[in-house]
Amino acid sequence: MQVDDVYIDSLGVFLPEWLSAEQAVTDGILDPEIPKTNGLTGTYAAGDIPAMDMAVSAARAALERSKLDVDAIDGLIHSAVNYQGPVGSYPPGYIMRELGIGKVPAQYLRQGCNGMLGALEVAIGQMTGAAEAEAVLLTSAENFTAPGADRWNDGFGQSHFFSDGGMAVLLSADEGFAQVRSLSSGVLSPLEKWHRGSGPLLQPGSPEEEPTMPERAQQFNDTEMPLSEALEKITLFNLEVIHQSLVDADLNASDLAKVVMINMDGRMLEYGTMMPLGLPMERSSFDFGRSVGHVGGADVFISLEHLVRTGEVGAGDNVLLFSQAPGWLCTASVVTVLNPPPWAV
Repeated sequence: MQVDDVYIDSLGVFLPEWLSAEQAVTDGILDPEIPKTNGLTGTYAAGDIPAMDMAVSAARAALERSKLDVDAIDGLIHSAVNYQGPVGSYPPGYIMRELGIGKVPAQYLRQGCNGMLGALEVAIGQMTGAAEAEAVLLTSAENFTAPGADRWNDGFGQSHFFSDGGMAVLLSADEGFAQVRSLSSGVLSPLEKWHRGSGPLLQPGSPEEEPTMPERAQQFNDTEMPLSEALEKITLFNLEVIHQSLVDADLNASDLAKVVMINMDGRMLEYGTMMPLGLPMERSSFDFGRSVGHVGGADVFISLEHLVRTGEVGAGDNVLLFSQAPGWLCTASVVTVLNPPPWAV
């Protein structure tokens, strides 16, 4: 869809302590061949900082960079992948209370690694539709630190290192340093079983009884669809979504200054997205994202904040934001930088 009158007013990031893949290899917790092949160099670890507190910190950073204050926010959309609080709690309510946001609508979105672009899609509807929202805050945060968790080796097929951090995007219907030009999304439902598996839909007696996501995916590839066929279907589907977003923005791939994607194996980004678009890896977010790790759905906006803040993208530059998640769903959005914000270098 073509998007009018939706702007990115500000961005806020919270990243905790950085851990290097090189040190993880030295410590014997990471096979040295993995970073050699996936090209990833590090990740962030938050220890005992709750994910929602990192979301709050990122939101405060975004508000500090904005002319808007808390009272101007008409809605909040929080997205996440991993644990946010006890069963029955409502993360958006916690974030609103901590920030002092008033009695406005708030949604909790569970779209996995596609979460923040999924939230952007919902916000666009709120701002251009009947709700007529003037300012919407998007937040996301992850803490993958947990007993038994392995941020270095639990990534699907070693394609990524799990990372902790928080991200906030403040959208405005009036003005901002960048304009949202288009957004396209879709779900390739024939592949939803790839990550769901063939087990019962009722909750098992204990978590140990449930196969892990990699195990479920491997079973699907062994019994129903070879991995090569699944990847081909995904690539074609993703490119359709990207193409629609470019068409709606009245742009060609060659008009893109940067393509910002999930922080994962560089080979997958190059062969699955950049090469089909006819673009070199230098125009991707990989050089930065390889050191960040995979912060759930926050990756694309963490990278966008870096690109804007460091001046790697400036006035007139078109940026494609693209993310995907099990289900199989993906979203692509084109934003154009209008004027670098005051917090840019």
